[in-house]
Amino acid sequence: MPNVSYKTLDKVAGPLIFVKGVDNAAYGEMVEIKLENGERRQGQVLDTSQGLAVVQVFGQTLGLNTTGTSTTFLGETATLSVSDEMLGRVFDGLGNPKDNGPKIVSKEKFDLVGSSINPYSREEPSEFIQTGMSNIDGMNTLVRGQKLPIFSASGLPHNQLASQIARQAQVLGTEENFSVVFAAIGITSEEANFFIKQFEESGSLERTALFLNLSSDPSMERILTPRLALTTAEFLAYEREQHVLVILTDMTNYCEALREISAAREEVPGRRGYPGYLYTDLASIYERAGKIKGRKGSVTQLPILTMPADDITHPIPDLTGYITEGQIVMNRELHRANIQPPVDVLTSLSRLMNQGIGEGRTREDHRQLADQLYAAYAQGKDARALAAIVGEGALSDLDRKFLIVANDFEKKFVHQGPNENRSIEQTLSLGWDLLAGLSETELTRIKPEFIAKYAKKTSTGGTNKSE
Repeated sequence: MPNVSYKTLDKVAGPLIFVKGVDNAAYGEMVEIKLENGERRQGQVLDTSQGLAVVQVFGQTLGLNTTGTSTTFLGETATLSVSDEMLGRVFDGLGNPKDNGPKIVSKEKFDLVGSSINPYSREEPSEFIQTGMSNIDGMNTLVRGQKLPIFSASGLPHNQLASQIARQAQVLGTEENFSVVFAAIGITSEEANFFIKQFEESGSLERTALFLNLSSDPSMERILTPRLALTTAEFLAYEREQHVLVILTDMTNYCEALREISAAREEVPGRRGYPGYLYTDLASIYERAGKIKGRKGSVTQLPILTMPADDITHPIPDLTGYITEGQIVMNRELHRANIQPPVDVLTSLSRLMNQGIGEGRTREDHRQLADQLYAAYAQGKDARALAAIVGEGALSDLDRKFLIVANDFEKKFVHQGPNENRSIEQTLSLGWDLLAGLSETELTRIKPEFIAKYAKKTSTGGTNKSE
């Protein structure tokens, strides 16, 4: 049946238009909007009831009027032409080439909504991904098929951390196809240029597909950008058997676009004005990560969000934490102390860490060493707080030991150069170095056989056993 054009535009409200007399519009159906001057824009049906279709416009609604605008319902949902040639390319937030290269032409078209992974068909993530970052590999391990968000805040260097992970990430002992899909949502031109330059200079652009929605682009494009990236990732993972790392930054801008649409539809707002379906909508993005039984490829997600006013209880990080399998939290105090990247390992968590570490994956002592480092760092921070009140001279010898461990942990373990790529062996060895000043009786989280095998002496003749 041929597509029918309507000139029954009833109302324009922010990013939405309301079209009357449409009886057969479907949810998610794509719409072409033609202005009086011949300009064309795209839209998507958000709601339809009693002949009234609510259409979300991808782009500005400036210039639309109720008399000269025609809308054509295309009878299909949003799809993306996918191809191996998407790697090494840069696209805008709607999937159009942004690098002066040719448009992707392919017989294969994938639906942007994606297909849900049957829980029965999900394979349990178990393969360690080495990011080269000690604070992640050693303490909050990333596992293939996991969704592990980075909780950051305005002004913190989350973009630098994301680009470093994208450049360095690898699965040990394999020569498998590994690629990165990078989606920037509502970022500045300066940030976009930073990412492109980073990938070009490191030579990793050829295995990366970039989708860039800039802050100057219409906010409605932000609804499509992460779905374009994930559709590309699913094609590469499940059709081309690649292992794909998807980085989405910044999910806060995505949620702001959702709130804008919700306000335009005059919906009853939920927490902080965000729509009541924010949890469901975020889940439709995050749950597209994973591994499928019988398929060689995988999709691993690293979403990044900036917490408004540094508030981890804000709806965006709060709901994200419920859906995902942990979080990497960045800390402003560490940033002020020039610890880069300023990752606070005590508030960070990887729920799948135990499945990706241990003998045969990283090393047998990994879990217990991480537990001991957590405990020593926490005790050292308590000693630091006490020293701020009573002075360092009033601390006990044991408190001073843990204070030294905490200071060294931040300066040597967490702090890492932008081009410093540490192997897991280097990370674990560094962890043992930090514990060298503690006696064997103070290493309460580690088995004696591991202490005997891996512990090192201090330069002052410390009490740990040497190898």
